[in-house]
Amino acid sequence: MSAARINRRDLFRAGGWSAAAGVFSAGAPATAAASPADNIYTRIGVRPFINCTATYTINSGTLTLPVVKEAMDEASRYSVNIDELMEKVGERLAKLLGCESGIVTAGAAAALTHATAACVAGADPEKMQQLPDLTGLRNEVVVPRQSRHVYDQAIRAVGVKMIEINSREEFYAALGRRTAMIAVLGTGEAKGPIRLEEMAQAGRKAGVPVLVDAAAELPTPPNPYLSRGADLVAYSGGKIIRGPQCAGLLLGRRDLVQAAWLNSSPHHALGRAMKVGKEEIMGLLAAVEAWVGRRDLQAEYRQWESWYAHISAALASLPGMKTELRGPAGPSPFPVLHIEWDPEKFRIAGEEIHDLLLNGEPRIKSHASGDGHSFLIRAVSMQPGDEKKVAARLLEVFSHAAGRPATLPPAPPASSIAGRWDVDVQFVAGSSRHTFFLWTDANQVSGVHHGRSSNAPLTGAVDGNQVRLRSALRYEGASLEYAFNGKINGDAIEGEVDLEEYGKARFTARRSRG
Repeated sequence: MSAARINRRDLFRAGGWSAAAGVFSAGAPATAAASPADNIYTRIGVRPFINCTATYTINSGTLTLPVVKEAMDEASRYSVNIDELMEKVGERLAKLLGCESGIVTAGAAAALTHATAACVAGADPEKMQQLPDLTGLRNEVVVPRQSRHVYDQAIRAVGVKMIEINSREEFYAALGRRTAMIAVLGTGEAKGPIRLEEMAQAGRKAGVPVLVDAAAELPTPPNPYLSRGADLVAYSGGKIIRGPQCAGLLLGRRDLVQAAWLNSSPHHALGRAMKVGKEEIMGLLAAVEAWVGRRDLQAEYRQWESWYAHISAALASLPGMKTELRGPAGPSPFPVLHIEWDPEKFRIAGEEIHDLLLNGEPRIKSHASGDGHSFLIRAVSMQPGDEKKVAARLLEVFSHAAGRPATLPPAPPASSIAGRWDVDVQFVAGSSRHTFFLWTDANQVSGVHHGRSSNAPLTGAVDGNQVRLRSALRYEGASLEYAFNGKINGDAIEGEVDLEEYGKARFTARRSRG
């Protein structure tokens, strides 16, 4: 389908006029996109939502550009050799993005895994088949503490051990004959004890490559990380680039990028499960070409900012509401709107706001959460007209909250829960034994939560016979959130555990007599 043949309806179906405006005609007018009650999702019982959370994977990522859909559709109509395809796509990516080489991967996490495999096994078929058994191979990855995050697991999947460092001295002490790679998070690098340039220089002397995870950032040429000495950098294709959700980029040193490709599908190696198809490959190439050659990001910013202005104007009628436009900060490549309210005037917290928006009409996914009284709106995955619906719904929710009576104080605890508790957690599949050490002060609870492999502070409150406890267990780079909501019954507490992205579980806690 050519640009000339795409009409408004095609554009709305393909992700909105704003998506096409930056690719085809930046001056084109914006018109509200339709949200039919009957669509491919509602027919199987799934309600779509207006996405005010940008491009989170759990919320289905980006709204792909029309040229991306066109490329994927055309790519699906032919058979090609995937090795030949990736070689030519790699050459094109290198030219567009100003790097030695590039490959398309099954998301940024897959790029991290393939890059790590390349740094450990190279392109040696025997070593590749040996993974994740690292006997006799380099098996350590040095990473600053500020660069630890939940996506570390994509690196650890190769079998390596993460060596966390907190100072320059620790960094140099950690580099050794077992070091396979240095890993850096793009958004965490500046917060660490040592700059990327120095890590790269030390890595070159030791024969150790540097990998940067820049998943949510834009691959602006000249590359901001490769130009500072990094060997490899990973990006998501389903975020601000607006390519296929299940695609990513690995850019950098030619030999390592080629080795990463050999360690990935369609080759029989550790990365075989992380398959990227011809449709995603060509779709992401189309997104990169659009980004480098035709997208007007500033025009997109201006449109999003106009949406924020509309929402702000609607909420300005409510005394006690504050809104603030915040521009792109650091590596975050888009402006956001900060919404904050006076809890004395609006007796409602973030968690309830989130649920009311998500379960209402229209359905809206937001960042509102917990007991807080502020949240961000990110417009990247909104469509023209959504800002009016969001503004109207927020005005409705906060107007109702303004008329609420003061919250009643909690009831005195039915019984003291101070002491040690043995906690059995029953997951959807499997179970685990945890331990609580609790201290109480009237209705407030504090303590320590011991999990299987780590422990963390625990806080909460008691309201009569109801108890709420919160903790976050740390494992490697991940913070595992636990929210226990239970009922006290003598020397037992029973209820539900909210594990956030890991679903829900049941728990039974019994007072320890030991």
